[in-house]
Amino acid sequence: MLLPITLTLAAASALIALWLAVRVGQARHAAKVSIGDGGDPTLVARMRAQANFVEYTPFVLVLVGLIELARGPQAWLWGVAILYVLARLAHPIGMDRPSPNALRSGAILVTFVLLLGLAGYGLTIVYAGAHS
Repeated sequence: MLLPITLTLAAASALIALWLAVRVGQARHAAKVSIGDGGDPTLVARMRAQANFVEYTPFVLVLVGLIELARGPQAWLWGVAILYVLARLAHPIGMDRPSPNALRSGAILVTFVLLLGLAGYGLTIVYAGAHS
């Protein structure tokens, strides 16, 4: 069974992961640090942005995939996937700016709301029979 939403989100996530890795590599090169963060604030921020992405993306991918497999609402899942990608692009850009800033805070809020919504809908499918 083809899961177009999940596959699209996974591909977009892979591209974001590569972009984040390149940004960390650029900061490492600029700071002349090969291991750790060397106390460089730019490198620390970029490493945390990459780690933050890796912390949340697997849960979002699994939940979107399982909800899509259970025939969850397609339009809603596309919306979740698009919002997640936009938030995950905004977060590292916000991390490059002085904290606090609206871009980073908004991205975090969107990520949390989407994850909560996916978890809630997933539980609803299982325990309230909300699937088609």
